[in-house]
Amino acid sequence: MDLFNFLPFRDEMVKVYHCLTDNATHTSENPVFIELKVRRYACPLDDVADFISSKSEHWVGWSLKNQKTAVGGMKTIRSEVSSFALLGMKIDVTFGLVEETDINGRTMTTVNAKAHTRIDSRGDLGESRRMLRMMLSALDFEFRPQIISEDDYTFRSRDPKSSASAFQQLFDETVLEHRPSLQKAKTIEVKKTAKQAIEFKSSRKSAEPAATSSAPTTTVPLVANGAPASTASPVGEETPKPSKPKITVISLKNNS
Repeated sequence: MDLFNFLPFRDEMVKVYHCLTDNATHTSENPVFIELKVRRYACPLDDVADFISSKSEHWVGWSLKNQKTAVGGMKTIRSEVSSFALLGMKIDVTFGLVEETDINGRTMTTVNAKAHTRIDSRGDLGESRRMLRMMLSALDFEFRPQIISEDDYTFRSRDPKSSASAFQQLFDETVLEHRPSLQKAKTIEVKKTAKQAIEFKSSRKSAEPAATSSAPTTTVPLVANGAPASTASPVGEETPKPSKPKITVISLKNNS
């Protein structure tokens, strides 16, 4: 006998440990949590698949992704769930269904499931396990008259050990473990070029400075009292020479 069975609140402590250290979970023949045990129903595979697909499409936060039939006759149903407890974090849920015939020729359907939370940390607060329990509990309620117990399956199945192990190996293609997210790609910043203002000047205004700059400047000499001596002559014309002042000589006659 295991001494840990005498510890108080042992199951609660185990659940807390898995909530803080695991972000993925799956069903098995001997699970840690009893709600994650493999389910078997005495009904056709299509009935169980239609029920899972219908709930994935109509439940709040659930979204049906695809349905495929793998090698060996296993049918997989993939869904995506938004977790309210994890503020909208996505959880990938996959269900695997296999149909077999018992020794009496009656149909049996085995249901396996696994879930993985897209979170960087190791723990998901048990959200992946709760999503599986949500769907498996709905299956148990819907097909409660067709539930096949473990002892009944061992008695009815033609080869219970090999068929169960083969299905488990086929469904668990990869080991569910913590998968850290890839490094986020760096965003490329595109800098906008500054707009340059272009000044537009009219031809009239631009012609005036050119005309004024090309014309030669003349200086006007000033006389002592500040008045201009003479106006400047236009360029290209000879300046007139100033006329000589006329001098009149007045002689005085000496009458002696």
